[in-house]
Amino acid sequence: MTNVASSNRFTVLLANDQEGWHQTVRGLLEPQGVQTLSARSGREALQLIERQPIHAAVLDQQMPQLGGMQVIKLMREMAKAPPAILLAGDLNSHLLREALGMHVFSVLSKPVDCNLLLDTLARVLRRYHESRWPQNRG
Repeated sequence: MTNVASSNRFTVLLANDQEGWHQTVRGLLEPQGVQTLSARSGREALQLIERQPIHAAVLDQQMPQLGGMQVIKLMREMAKAPPAILLAGDLNSHLLREALGMHVFSVLSKPVDCNLLLDTLARVLRRYHESRWPQNRG
């Protein structure tokens, strides 16, 4: 688990229980100046969100302890919850309705197309941070 967020960097939480996925996405984001924090379970993701300035959260629907939608529900109870991108292996109308009701920024199908994920994170940056790296919340 990475747990030190530096200032002046767009910080993305990657919550997924597959190490290879973390390495791939980190390898795409970090050369672009994006800092990544990794969580292998829903509980670990919530702990990072509580302790760190996070500007976007990419959450797998199927994780140990708490799934992505459960994490999103608990995030919404926190002050300043980051925009969430949900990754789902089984996209169905029930999940999409639930995600829409929880104001999830985007739901992406697994396996995730890396270009689509990058585009979605760019849209988060434009919408929530006016295309500038955000400052830490403090």
